[in-house]
Amino acid sequence: MTEQQKTWAQARDRLVRAVTSLGYPAELGELMAQQLKSPKAMERMTSYVVHVRPHTTEMLVDEMLAICADVDAWHEKKASQEAQARYNARLFNQRGIYEDEDE
Repeated sequence: MTEQQKTWAQARDRLVRAVTSLGYPAELGELMAQQLKSPKAMERMTSYVVHVRPHTTEMLVDEMLAICADVDAWHEKKASQEAQARYNARLFNQRGIYEDEDE
């Protein structure tokens, strides 16, 4: 097992323990871990479960979906920033070429 896999498994186990400590089935925690996908997102969900102690499954699922939406928005923002940086570099390179031709 790689270090990354160990980190993922530990985050999953903490989430499952937090969910089961509230009386929910372990399967719910497992499914949430699969949906959240990353240890950081699972830690965020675990923190929510421990501190808020939601009373309904709907509250748990709503928070999980909100975390997933935040992660997706962050990925989209990073992809947009990278695309913009490539576009700017291309414009800069074209200007440099045109300036060299004028001289």
